Amino acid sequence: MDAARLQRSFAVVLHQGDRAAQHFYAYLFVAYPELRDMFPISMAAQRDKLLQALGHIVSHVDRLDRAAPYLESLGRDHRKFSVVGSHYAQIGQALLATLEHFLGDAWTPELAGDWAYAYDQVSAAMMRAAEHAARSQPAWWTADVLEHELRGPDLAVFTVRPTMPLPYWPGQSLSLECPLRPRVWRYFSPANTPRADGTIEFHVRAYRGGQLSPALVYQLREGDQIRLGAAVGDRLTLLPGGGRDLLLIAGGTGLAPLRALVEQVEVETGSGVPVRGVELYVGARTDTDLYDLETLRGLQAAHRWLSVVTVTGDRGRDDVVAAALSAGKLGDLEIYACGPPAMVAAAREDLAAAGVPADRVHVEEYDGTRYRPSTTGAGYSAAAR
Repeated sequence: MDAARLQRSFAVVLHQGDRAAQHFYAYLFVAYPELRDMFPISMAAQRDKLLQALGHIVSHVDRLDRAAPYLESLGRDHRKFSVVGSHYAQIGQALLATLEHFLGDAWTPELAGDWAYAYDQVSAAMMRAAEHAARSQPAWWTADVLEHELRGPDLAVFTVRPTMPLPYWPGQSLSLECPLRPRVWRYFSPANTPRADGTIEFHVRAYRGGQLSPALVYQLREGDQIRLGAAVGDRLTLLPGGGRDLLLIAGGTGLAPLRALVEQVEVETGSGVPVRGVELYVGARTDTDLYDLETLRGLQAAHRWLSVVTVTGDRGRDDVVAAALSAGKLGDLEIYACGPPAMVAAAREDLAAAGVPADRVHVEEYDGTRYRPSTTGAGYSAAAR
């Protein structure tokens, strides 16, 4: 199998943009109309996310060992759509048909065989993970909304309690769906470490034109129920047991997973793990946008190892990076950044320029474009709206 040839052929199809995505979905829904109900009513946000993700993963099958944890996570998460083995085969058929349509004479029997083999490897890894997860956990968790509070004109903080224990690590994300927007799933990170009472706090900003976030901010109420998927992601997780001091850089609701890391350090310190210092920098445009400041000040007052610094102004989310990098001794810290794409890009670039080793920098984009592979319907979506 020639992985480089797979990648070159997929680049040709990607160049077709929306035409390729439209062909893919048209083939899938005509051949298998029963799959349409697995996708959201509006496909506007879906676009070519599924096609791009499938092609990217499959065309890098030569590195499948490195992608295995990611694929297994996707397989577990896809259970919430009632995905079964036959669905993987049907989606694979639509993928190959789309490739054949746009590659024309370049679609040789050898290339078709390579694509079929690679897709089978990827789907098999996902199916194995799904089957293993089915032995110990549900496909999704129902959760009751206990509290819902507007913290700004477009931002809400709400707390839910799953009806069954839902395991996750601070820094991970949970996909969320509510009856207000059926079949629309988006990822959000809990703002707290797992609690004894099982409650989970979410911070959500409403995006104009978003399919889910406005409903969660303006329409969700106490007493409603939502559904949650299995936890995914490891980019922002913190290895337990102590270690280097932490520098955390947050913008907007990117604060949520970083606050959960602060709480993790709090729990570990109370259990006898060596204390490590934490500096948390929070950027916002105005003081009003510092929607969780009271909680942060309370944590800082309770713990000498925690320092909270806020940065506001027209460039607050960008300037917070510069302020954080002025802390010094960056090479001795584990650094986590989460927020809008521009802020995260600035953090990554400036930290590299400062000579910080890449393995000590952990970043996530957390705003208009969702940072984790968010699944919508049977597909992968990058949107968190």
